[in-house]
Amino acid sequence: MKAAVIQNEKINVINIDNINLEDRKGAVVKVLGCGLCGSDIVKFIHKISNDGTVLGHEIVAEIAEISSETDFKKGDVIVSSHHIPCGKCVYCRHGNVSMCEHFKATNIKPGGFSEYVYLSEEHLNNVAHLKPKNLTAIEASFYEPLGCIVRAVKRANLSDGDKVLVVGLGSIGILSAQTLKAYGYEVTGCDLLGQRIQFLKTFGIDAFDVCGLSDNYKADCIFMTSGADNAINTALKYVRNGGKILVFSSTPHDETSYPNNEIYYRELTVLGSYSPAAEDLRESLSLLENGKVKVNAMSTVYTLDNIQQAFVDTMSNKILKAYIKIKCDE
Repeated sequence: MKAAVIQNEKINVINIDNINLEDRKGAVVKVLGCGLCGSDIVKFIHKISNDGTVLGHEIVAEIAEISSETDFKKGDVIVSSHHIPCGKCVYCRHGNVSMCEHFKATNIKPGGFSEYVYLSEEHLNNVAHLKPKNLTAIEASFYEPLGCIVRAVKRANLSDGDKVLVVGLGSIGILSAQTLKAYGYEVTGCDLLGQRIQFLKTFGIDAFDVCGLSDNYKADCIFMTSGADNAINTALKYVRNGGKILVFSSTPHDETSYPNNEIYYRELTVLGSYSPAAEDLRESLSLLENGKVKVNAMSTVYTLDNIQQAFVDTMSNKILKAYIKIKCDE
């Protein structure tokens, strides 16, 4: 079967061994498509993943072979996340599910940018769902990234009427702003790119160039969805004293940091949010199915054979979000 594999600092599409269910519980699924996540790009450009790795986890797939105690059956089109927390460890008991060792160890195999993947029985029981009929495969591929946003909103622990500024209007910023609005918060977005500012406005959400925000504007919480150095300065400028900064981004420079005096004297809370729990994913699917978060115009479609260009276009901000359409050779 075909898969996109990291090789010599490139993403190459090669033939790898077919994946079979054999004597395992779970399912082998035919991948219809897989979204390109920012974490895939980070793993690639910073050489976090080794040669031979198949990236991708935002899958929509059709069950090709199954041996399971669940209600899923062959031919079902499903969405699935890739990690499952144990629910018992110190991290899970304190709500830090993405720090769970079992969470980190579980994954779809070999990765979403391949024609077929294996989902364990644990995946089917906890993080897999039938694709809602009113969603296209491309729309449904936002199930996992939107689940991450749902968890971030929960971790922010906002109060009714809170004002939130989303700094950075890439795909995660657009999703964050819509989700915050869906949960009833007053949301504003800012970015440096006019096209993204205008795009957020189509969802009925105010958005400005960073320089267009009033110096007097103050938010109760900043959702920092950009990893750019200047995003920290923007967050510190517009968060109110005693407010929160929710970090949902990685930075390309290890030396980037928050000034301690700002945090100390202004009593700021800085917290991060990473990956979702099963209940966050269920809420994500509901938001998509009920149209409270709209994603139909966010993705640019690439074939598996053209996946390297999808990486290049995403990294250069030419597109907002890439969806890799997988076509199996029957």
